[in-house]
Amino acid sequence: MISEKLQRFKYIAADFVATNIAWFAFDCVRYSMHVVKGDYTLLQDFLLSSNVLVGQLLLPLLMLFVFSLSGYYNEVFRKSRLHELFTTAWSAMANTLLIFFVALINDVSHVRATDYLIIIILFAILFTVVYAFRFFITANASHCIKHRLWSFPTLIVGSGPEARAFADKLNSMKSALGYDIKGFVNIPEETPTCGDCIKLDSIEGVCRDQGIKELVVVPSTRDENTLLHTINKLYKLGLPIKVQPVHLGGLPFKMRISDMVGDPLVDISSSNLGECGKNLKRFMDIVISLLALILLSPLYLIIGLMVKFDSQGPVFYLQDRVGLHNKPFRIIKFRTMVSDAEVDGQPRLTQDDDPRITRIGRFMRKYRIDELPQFLNVLLGDMSIVGPRPERRFFIDQITQREPSYALLHRVRPGITSLGMVKYGYAQNIDQMVERLQYDLLYLENMSLLNDCKILVYTVKIVFTGRGM
Repeated sequence: MISEKLQRFKYIAADFVATNIAWFAFDCVRYSMHVVKGDYTLLQDFLLSSNVLVGQLLLPLLMLFVFSLSGYYNEVFRKSRLHELFTTAWSAMANTLLIFFVALINDVSHVRATDYLIIIILFAILFTVVYAFRFFITANASHCIKHRLWSFPTLIVGSGPEARAFADKLNSMKSALGYDIKGFVNIPEETPTCGDCIKLDSIEGVCRDQGIKELVVVPSTRDENTLLHTINKLYKLGLPIKVQPVHLGGLPFKMRISDMVGDPLVDISSSNLGECGKNLKRFMDIVISLLALILLSPLYLIIGLMVKFDSQGPVFYLQDRVGLHNKPFRIIKFRTMVSDAEVDGQPRLTQDDDPRITRIGRFMRKYRIDELPQFLNVLLGDMSIVGPRPERRFFIDQITQREPSYALLHRVRPGITSLGMVKYGYAQNIDQMVERLQYDLLYLENMSLLNDCKILVYTVKIVFTGRGM
């Protein structure tokens, strides 16, 4: 079985070769059309000119960057042929327009029809060559999976008759889907049909020891709370989690079908954003957080001095929070409370007129200034700029007892700001945290880059109007 890294490298290497071939072919075509600037007697003089050689080196790298943003390299095994066709087409068009305005704008002919023809030719060459390479690699991967040459170690989360029937159906299919069933995991309240079923609490070690790549949830129970508590424990594994739609019932999952062959499965481990949206969101997070850390560095220094002179204790406050895939991380904030605010170790939510808040801390919380250091968390990948606010494990355990749907928030990176924060604000008790949860679930159901921009606009308004508390 080929590794995921090697398969991804094959796609990237193929795209690099294909874009080099496409650009070289396009250079030959545009020279033959006499639309290049400069006095070149022979084709080889043009191809060996400094500008063309630099373009031959750099432009394929630029195109690879656009291909990576398209999300094409995210999933490298079970690719949809139709999705691959459309992704290649629009990313080739994006590269065509980008290259035209970056490298070809000085060669415009002042004849609009000729310029349009140049764009069409570049797109046609780029799309044809790149798609041909991709089609070959994808066809080979599909052949290896269907003929059981490649398979992925999989656990069935469920141990009842339905789980057994599902596994038998997968194993009896003429064209395999790539699932190599390694065992069954017993869900609480289920009566197992096997004596060697894996306990849910020991699934992490099993996944690590057997190199599990996917989890398929096929429960016998229909109790929604039990399913949500089970799924919450699976998120921390960081593996794809798939469920048959019939088992979701009234659970608040937005349907995104993962497998169309055989029984359709819904991927519930990733956000509702497409692969391109995920990459663009992460790219924007990196760019904005880098700019913020650089541009706001003088403000950080001023605030740091104010915090230091206002009360005893460190400038920054580090606290354990739970983020993507239920994994812990340390959030960083400017300290707004006295240094011994939780001296007894008992977590407490902030209240109105909380005596633990310092003078400068009250000002910072009002304008959300204490959150500014979290741009470092964003840069490190622990957080996003927009996403559900992360909470401490102590409070999460209490919330999930009342609202197991909180587990769904672990599908995405937590954010500096969120729909819950701009529409509800800070929560002072568990009841309010449960109320605010509804806004975060609404965000998950309607997650998009456009909605992220709207939340940012609301956040800026809150900061400048001082409605943070």
